[in-house]
Amino acid sequence: MRNKIPCSAERLSLLDPPMIQGVVDRNAFHLGSQYLSENRVRIVEANEAQISSAVIGNSGLYEQTIRLKDGHLVSRCSCSLPEEPMCRHCIAVLLEYHRWVQPRTKKARQNPVPMSSEASNGNTVPPSNFTADLKLSEVMAFIEWLNPVMKALEKGERLPEQSHLSGDLAAWVQTIRTLDERRRESEEIQLTLESEQREREAYVERMTQQLQASMAEVKAAQSQLQHLQQEVAAYQDMFVKVAEIASEVGGYDSQMKTIAGELISKGTQLDKLANSFREVAVALKTIAKPGSTP
Repeated sequence: MRNKIPCSAERLSLLDPPMIQGVVDRNAFHLGSQYLSENRVRIVEANEAQISSAVIGNSGLYEQTIRLKDGHLVSRCSCSLPEEPMCRHCIAVLLEYHRWVQPRTKKARQNPVPMSSEASNGNTVPPSNFTADLKLSEVMAFIEWLNPVMKALEKGERLPEQSHLSGDLAAWVQTIRTLDERRRESEEIQLTLESEQREREAYVERMTQQLQASMAEVKAAQSQLQHLQQEVAAYQDMFVKVAEIASEVGGYDSQMKTIAGELISKGTQLDKLANSFREVAVALKTIAKPGSTP
């Protein structure tokens, strides 16, 4: 990945962190600062016009070349990230370069940067901890170790051992191992979260089934209640009709009592009339006997 940014600075050391932060992506700057704090940056060669470096990224080792040319800051990185106008690896390199070129009078996060006699010609030399003896054999051993490491990372296996490195290369190896341990911890946490999520989904499913069963019971109870309400309404109608019939029966009873009283009164009169008829009959019989005198 190659980027080109207009730049008025005459020296790379003039690019301080606030200036860098003001022109790059916020997330890329944050990640570049994190790479710097995790000691992932290695400056191979540097002066006020150009920097050659390497950065341990999350997916491997990336190489960078940064230089000032014709009023532009030209950066190139072997990564394929789409970050504009500068990737996180180049940002980390500029932050690291600014850190170790500061004068001794300023407080730095690491030990003061020793300068060589080449500084009078405009060239700077990285501090001693970056220019430790990196033997070609160790570098080749590190590169050979990276190949199985990448395969192990792809398969999710443990990283192979590497005990023949020292100095900065050993620190790189340790950094990679630390990142792998963090990745494994993240995977374990993810598996735990997925297990908890499955348990919660099963619990929600059980609760949903219970809720559906309860809703079915409620619907059945509502149906029974409606049936009972219909029966109660029917009984109420029957009660109204019975009350009407009882009222009519009460009226008939009063009429029957009146009629019965009238019949009793007329019966008394008939008894008197019958007695009168009997007396008349007796009298007639007496008159009708022979030899009776009138």
